[in-house]
Order: sequence, then structure tokens, then C-alpha cells
Amino acid sequence: MEVEGDENPLSGAAYGIFEIILNRELTKKGKYLFERVEAGEDFRDEFDVIFSDFEDEYPQLSQALADEPGGKDRIYDMLLEGEGVIPSKTTRMYWIVQDYPDFSPEDFDDEKGGKWLIFMEKADIDEIWRKIRDATAAGRLGISARVSTAKENPDSRDERAVVYVNTADWEDEEDVMRIREVLRELGVEQRIGYKRNIETYHGEYSEGGKKVTYYSA
Repeated sequence: MEVEGDENPLSGAAYGIFEIILNRELTKKGKYLFERVEAGEDFRDEFDVIFSDFEDEYPQLSQALADEPGGKDRIYDMLLEGEGVIPSKTTRMYWIVQDYPDFSPEDFDDEKGGKWLIFMEKADIDEIWRKIRDATAAGRLGISARVSTAKENPDSRDERAVVYVNTADWEDEEDVMRIREVLRELGVEQRIGYKRNIETYHGEYSEGGKKVTYYSA
């Protein structure tokens, strides 16, 4: 479902922050957001408590969300419909992110990291994301994964959807290739490339025949 009209920049930022907090707090209570949505659970009580805390901590941002048509009731309904869970039904954020259990960014050197890049037709992305997301949450893949959504990204360089599967250390070839094998087991059988974060930070992208992938398998 698409958000009608141009999204207010403040409410857009507010929603992004709120969904991060919502995911974090629901996970602390024992289940990820996606687990609750896919199981058809009613988590409205938890949602209301988390939103109330958000109002206390970020009054201006919470007011921007409350002023939207339908307010927080509509936000909850959108979550139940797949916002932030299913890529093809997510229109308020450019990415859905899933970290591995107990992930803490400060434990890793970001410049040593890298990612497998999986480009898929948009019609096929929901199924493969579910598999990669579940494997990441179970600790079978890398430190995190993210998928592009139905929200049109002005920075996108490809018409297809993409999944990034992040690893902690591009020099740890054994771990990088272990993750590649798990991806193959999950159905990613085509050849894919692995890009180091240092190339991304330097603004290097594959174009005009230039190759920036470090591994390919």
C-alpha cells in the first residue's frame, strides 16, 4: 500500500526512528516484529506502550506521526499489513534490516566489513528475503542483512530489488564463503558478487565495465 501524496520530511524521519525503536523494544519482549505480524498476533498493547514512551522522549516527532491521517491507529494497521516486514508492502522506509542475535555495531570495524549483493526481480524478492531474514535472525548468516523495499529510492542504480548480506571481515575468506554456501542452500544459486565496505565508502560502483566486487561465487 502506498502513502498518498508527498510524505512530510519530518513525519518520514519520525516514522523511521519509531520503527527502529519499535523493533528493538518488541525484540526485548521476546519476538521480532516480523514474527508477530506473520503469526497474526495482536500486539496492540505493546505497540501503545512503546508509542507512549516515544511520545515522552520525542514529542515533536511523535506529534508529526499523530498528525498524519489516521494517526497511530493507521501506523499499527500498516504494520499488520506488512509495512516494515514484507519488501513489496513497505512504502515508508527504503530498507528493511535484520541483524543477527545480539548484534552490536561497536563490536565491529565497519571498514573491515563487506557484503554479498543479491539482485532479484521485484516480483521474487519477498520470498528470498524471508529466507535470508530468518537465517540471519537464527545466526546462520552474517552480522546483518537488508533488503530494498517498494519505496522508490532516488539513489538506486538498478531497477531490480537488492539484498545485502553483511559479513564482519572481508579478509576472513572462510567465513565469507561459508555464508555464500548458506545462501546457495536458501536458493541463491546464481553467481553473485561480494563488495568490501571500503569500496562503497570511496564511492566505487560497477559501471562502464569497471569491476568493484572482491569475491564472486
